Amino acid sequence: MPKFQPILRVAIPSPLHRNFDYLPPPGCDASQLLPGVRLRVPFGRTKTIGILLEVDSHSTVESARLKAVLEVLDEQPALPPDIMQLARWASGYYHHPLGEVLSATLPALLRTGHTLQIRGTYPKGHEHCWLLTETGKAIEASSLTRAPRQSALLRLLQANPDGMIAEQFAEQTGDWRGAMRTLIEKGWVESKESPCITALDREINDPRPSLNAAQNEAVTAVCGSLQRYQAFLLDGVTGSGKTEVYLRIIEQVLAQGLQALVLVPEIGLTPQLVTRFQRRFNVPLAVLHSGLSDRERLTAWLMARDGQAPIVIGTRSAVFTPLARPGVFIIDEEHDLSLKQQEGFRYSARDVAVMRAHQAQIPIVLGSATPSLESLYNVTTGRYHLLTLPERAGSALHPAIEVLDVRHQPMEDSLSLPLLSLIKRHLAGNNQVLLFLNRRGYAPTLLCHDCGWVAECRRCDARLTLHHGSRLLQCHHCGTQRPIDKHCPKCSSADLRSLGHGTERIEQALQRHFPNTPVLRIDRDSTRRKGALQTLLDSVHTGESQILIGTQMLAKGHHFPDVTLVGILDADQGLFGADFRASERMAQLIIQVAGRAGRADKPGQVIIQTHHPDHPLLHLLITQGYHNFAAAALEERRETHLPPFSNLVLLRAEAGNRELPQQFLSEARAAAEIQMMAGIELLGPVPAPMEKRAGRYRAHLLLQATRRSDLHRLLDAWIPRLEKLPLARKVRWALDVDPMEMF
Repeated sequence: MPKFQPILRVAIPSPLHRNFDYLPPPGCDASQLLPGVRLRVPFGRTKTIGILLEVDSHSTVESARLKAVLEVLDEQPALPPDIMQLARWASGYYHHPLGEVLSATLPALLRTGHTLQIRGTYPKGHEHCWLLTETGKAIEASSLTRAPRQSALLRLLQANPDGMIAEQFAEQTGDWRGAMRTLIEKGWVESKESPCITALDREINDPRPSLNAAQNEAVTAVCGSLQRYQAFLLDGVTGSGKTEVYLRIIEQVLAQGLQALVLVPEIGLTPQLVTRFQRRFNVPLAVLHSGLSDRERLTAWLMARDGQAPIVIGTRSAVFTPLARPGVFIIDEEHDLSLKQQEGFRYSARDVAVMRAHQAQIPIVLGSATPSLESLYNVTTGRYHLLTLPERAGSALHPAIEVLDVRHQPMEDSLSLPLLSLIKRHLAGNNQVLLFLNRRGYAPTLLCHDCGWVAECRRCDARLTLHHGSRLLQCHHCGTQRPIDKHCPKCSSADLRSLGHGTERIEQALQRHFPNTPVLRIDRDSTRRKGALQTLLDSVHTGESQILIGTQMLAKGHHFPDVTLVGILDADQGLFGADFRASERMAQLIIQVAGRAGRADKPGQVIIQTHHPDHPLLHLLITQGYHNFAAAALEERRETHLPPFSNLVLLRAEAGNRELPQQFLSEARAAAEIQMMAGIELLGPVPAPMEKRAGRYRAHLLLQATRRSDLHRLLDAWIPRLEKLPLARKVRWALDVDPMEMF
C-alpha cells in the first residue's frame, strides 16, 4: 500500500490567479500544520513567504516535480480563520490573486519572515521614548540661539507632550542623539520605555457631554444590535456629534469585554481622533497607518490580534487587522474616496468592513455628513438602517452659505475684494479664517509669454506644477521634478510667467495682505515630515495661527471652534469633471469644507467664490441642502443606468508602447463576447482620460451589468482566457471591480 504523501497548498504573493503545491520540509509533521501559518518556499529563482491554505492528499502536479517547503515560520497561524475567510471572499469578489490578498493583510515585517513577536532591547510592545521634564517645559526653545539642534528637539517635544520615539527624531532632525544627551544632562528631558501603542497612566479628564435625543437614539439602536449583524448609516450634519456617538457605543462594547475597530480615510484624521479617544478611555489604543515605522505597525497589529488593545484605530488597510474579540466596526467619513485602494489589490475598505461585520455577526456603523449615493441607495433597499443627526451638537448653529459671483470683480491672487473685506472683519473679532483651495504648489502652469511654451511633464499628459519654496517644477501624477527653467527651452526668452494659483501662492498673498497675522498652510507639501501635521494642527487650536489655507486635508473631520469664516476660493474646478461621480464629490467637498465654520458658540459664515453662480449643482446644494441634491443625483443615475443602479468593472491596461494596451483590450473584448450573456454591456476599449502617465500609455475597457451575479460569472470564466491572450505578458493589466475613479 503506497505511503500517504501530504501536499501543502500554498498561496504565493504573485500576479498569477492560482495556488501552488509543495511538499513538507524534511522532518515536519504536516498533520500539525494549520491554515494561516507562514511558510518560506522556493518560487522560481527566488525565495518568498507564502500562506498555508490546506494540507491535502492529492496534487495535479506529479510528486517528482514538487519542491519542498524550506521553512515553517509559525507554530500557530499568523492569520486567524476569520481573516483567512475574509481574504478568500475579497479575492473572489475583486478577482485578485489570493496570495497577493493574503500578503496585503500582513504587516510588512511579517511579509519578509519576521518573527511573530517584537525582537529587540525592549519588551514586546514597547519602544524607547523621550519627553520633557517639568524644568524642560519651562525652557523657551528660541533662547537656545547657539544650539539650534537642541532648540529644534525642544520644539518637537513641546509639540508632542506625550513623548516621541526614535523614528520621529531621525526623520525630522537628522543626527540628533548627541543633542538629546545634552538635554538629558541638563535635566530638561527624560527617557523611558513607552508602549508603541498609546495607553494612558493618568486620570481621565474628558467630560462626557449630554447627548441630545437623536444621539441617544443612535447609540441605543447600535448597542441593541451587539452580538448580531446590522449595518447602520449614521447620517449626521457636520458638527452633529458623530464622534460622541462612536465613543458611547464603544463604551458599551468595552464593557462587554469586546474590541472596537475604527477606520478613518486619511492619516490626517488619525492624530486628533486618537487624542479624543485617549481622553475618554484609559485602555491601550492600537494605531495603524502608513506614517508609522514597520516595527510600530507590527506591534499594534499583534496587540490587536492578541486582544491586548481593546480599541484599534487605523486607515484603509487596518480593515484586515485580526481581532481577538470583535464587537463593533465603525467607518468614519464612509463616503471618502481614500477608503478605496487605487493600485494593486483594488479593494474598498468600507465594503470589506461590511462583509467582515456580516461574517463576524456584529454591527457596523458608517458615519458621514455627506453619505455616498451607494450608501443612501442601500438605505432605500433595506440593506442599511438609517440613523440621523439633523442638528449640530450643543448650541452651534448651521453656518450661513453664500455664493459670491466673481465675474467682473477685481481679483488679487484669487482673492476677491469682498472676501478680503470679510477676512478683515472676522479677524478683527478675534476669530480664525479658513480658506480652501484644492490645488497645492505655487501655480499649476509655467508659460513663456513670448512664444506660448508651457512646462509639461515628459512622462505624463500633464503640466508641471510650479513650487516656489523648493524652486522646482513637479508632476503631481508621477512625481517627476526638475529645477525651474530660467529661459524658455523653445525660444530662449526669459519672460516666463506663472499662471493660476495654488495654496503656496495664496499663502504668500495672504501674508502680503495681512502682514501682522500668522498664516498657516496645510497641504501634502507642508506635512511631509512625520508629526508635522499634528504640530500644525496644534498651532491652530492654540490660536497661534489665525488664517488657515489648505487643500482637502482641512476639509473633513477637524474641529476648529474659533473658525467663523470659511472661503472656498475656486468652486469651479469641480463643477465640470468628466467622471460621472464628479458632481457628487464636489457637493460632498463643499459641504465638508463649509462644516468647518461655526462649530462652537460663534456663528459661522461660508463664502463660495465662483464664475458660475447659476450652476444647477451649486443652486440646488446651497438652496436645498445635500440630501435634496443626493436625491436628484440618484434619480439621474437611475435614468442613465449608472451605479448604484448598475455594476461596473474596469479592465485597465498599460504599456510603454501606445498601441499595445488597446490591442490587448480588443483581444480581451473578443474573449468576453464568446461567453456574453444578457444584461452585460462592453464599452471600449478607449484611451484613459490621461492616456500617458509615468511614461506608460493606458487604455480602458468597461463592463457594465444590471445584475452583479452575472458580472461575476463572466469574470470567473473570462480571467483564465485573459491570462492566455498573446499580449497578456506584454502589457500590465488589472481588473478594478466597483471602480471609484475612471482616471
